[in-house]
Amino acid sequence: MKKILTLLILFAVFAPIAMAQQERKSLRLVWSDEFDVDGRPSMDWTFQYGFQRNQEAQWYQSQNAFVKEGCLVIEGRREHRRNPNYVAGSSDWRTNREFIEYTSSCLTTQLSQQFLYGRFEIRAKFPIATGAWPAIWLLGNKWEWPQNGEIDIMEYYIKNGQPSILANACWGSDQRWYAVWDSSVIPFTHFTDKDPQWADKFHVWRMDWDEHYIRIYLDDELLNEVDLTKTQNGGYDGNHENPFANHVPGFKHYLLLNLALGSNGGEPDITQFPLRYYIDYVRVYQ
Repeated sequence: MKKILTLLILFAVFAPIAMAQQERKSLRLVWSDEFDVDGRPSMDWTFQYGFQRNQEAQWYQSQNAFVKEGCLVIEGRREHRRNPNYVAGSSDWRTNREFIEYTSSCLTTQLSQQFLYGRFEIRAKFPIATGAWPAIWLLGNKWEWPQNGEIDIMEYYIKNGQPSILANACWGSDQRWYAVWDSSVIPFTHFTDKDPQWADKFHVWRMDWDEHYIRIYLDDELLNEVDLTKTQNGGYDGNHENPFANHVPGFKHYLLLNLALGSNGGEPDITQFPLRYYIDYVRVYQ
């Protein structure tokens, strides 16, 4: 009986390790950026420009992203210059701001690398100053938002009155531009109570995505599991497709890395600038 109990204990301990090792062996690296060459990011990355979304404070431009000492650095800066798209009296927040007060970068693989399913691993360290809204996310390459599907592997901002890390997915409802969300909101204290120096260290975000589930992890801790049987678009404009599990020809998702400022991040703390968001590597396995 003792031998049987010992065998059961050994199986319980080592079987998950063996399964994890076998799972990793079955994966093939299909694309990565290790950010090993100083200077401008590789040509796999393209940039967004100007004021983009969410009435955020930053003006996006390519100058705020560079590779240095083995990391992609996205830098949030305080700048003051005229908005070239300014229109006096405009009702559009992108054009009624006379001046640019902050700049940052948003990089995407939209024109180079697009994916359906796989394991995504990103090692990163982000700023936690008030006003920072760093993210690692994906968008579908067909249909408008949110019918195209959004996956937030990582977001950090103020939620429910406290700094939080989020892991989300959203898709379309029966109304234009209204999303259905599956969100996981983890107070930042969940991590800093265990390690007061958490924010000073790099951490690994992982998404495992197949035709059944999206599972998002942080340092191997499961943050959110999205059941893809429940993520079909709600029918606006006749779209009942599932943006995360379908066979629409050519439909895939592309990666975005950005450091937004203001909006959900809160009023930027001007004493903390420049803000630097470091990405050590991005790896995609299938």
